[in-house]
Amino acid sequence: MANVSHAALPATATPPSRDPHARLDRLTRLLPGLLLCLAVAGVSFGVGRLVSGLSPLIVAIVLGVLAANVGRLPGATSAGIDFSAKKLLRAGIVLLGLQLVLSDILGLGAPVLLVVVGIVAGGLLGTVLLGRLLRVPAGLALLIACGFSICGAAAVAGAAGVTDPDDEAEEDTITAVALVVIFGTLMIALVPLTASLLHLVPAAAGRWAGGSVHEIAQVVAVGGIIGGGALAVAVVVKLARVLLLAPVVAVLSIRQRRRGRAAAGTVAAPAEAVERRSTRLPPIVPPFVVGFLAMVLLRSFAPLPAGVVAAGGIAQTWLLAAAMFGLGCGVRVRTLLRVGPRPFALAALSTLLVAAIAGVGVAVTA
Repeated sequence: MANVSHAALPATATPPSRDPHARLDRLTRLLPGLLLCLAVAGVSFGVGRLVSGLSPLIVAIVLGVLAANVGRLPGATSAGIDFSAKKLLRAGIVLLGLQLVLSDILGLGAPVLLVVVGIVAGGLLGTVLLGRLLRVPAGLALLIACGFSICGAAAVAGAAGVTDPDDEAEEDTITAVALVVIFGTLMIALVPLTASLLHLVPAAAGRWAGGSVHEIAQVVAVGGIIGGGALAVAVVVKLARVLLLAPVVAVLSIRQRRRGRAAAGTVAAPAEAVERRSTRLPPIVPPFVVGFLAMVLLRSFAPLPAGVVAAGGIAQTWLLAAAMFGLGCGVRVRTLLRVGPRPFALAALSTLLVAAIAGVGVAVTA
């Protein structure tokens, strides 16, 4: 049989991945949508620079939602938009590592770092349990938990990359990202107001903002509104939460591999299904997480020029904004409304849970 199978293939056949014509054809298909996403990211970046406190990522995802629901995108852009939503987002997560300096995070001290771990762990477990009580689908509840507990849309996409490698539940990813944008934006106004009502000093308010707000850009906006040195401490606390993205994704990947093996090992599973499932197992540590950690170590231990770090920050924002536009293009308002009130209730409760854990942590470590 082996001789027959080899004979069936031409000796000069070129694997599709190495065929230059196939690569050129794929690039041609990706280019229109890819250029559109990068162009919109540029516009979003410019708007963010003009309007203080407005995140380019939020601008990009709003533009994507408007383009998908009000306008009509050419069909030729679909492949590039899909590529941007997945691949560019992971590249942006890698570059996000350049914003983290381990010495800054360790400088927070052991008590604050324990609080950060408690915020992420408590937010994850509590949101998943609340999701069960509200009967929100487990996959969506997990994505909401990751996004609200760690670092917003980047955490949602990172978790989805290992829990749903074939994009069979892409609607859950889009819903979770939309909820991050909605509730994270509400936090920009609510956190400074609540901090003022509680008479928190700027340092304590900054720690609370960094521990409770979803996106880095939203944390920056909140810290800027509070003022008085709150911004610096808020960003460092938030980056400490971002650093936990790596171990969380690794744990989810290991869990997914175990589930895949268990499904493949069932007696009732056909041989073809077993083979398909075995090839879908994600790596224990996804490549983008390895890249993220490598950038963290590079920033922490290599004497990088300030210009390189600044350029990395701009590139990271540009890539993530392009990805957010791609994700926004997948949001259909009618579909989002059809998910019902339960995911929205879970998002609200998760926001309150994470904020409460962070608030207690700030009070204990004051």
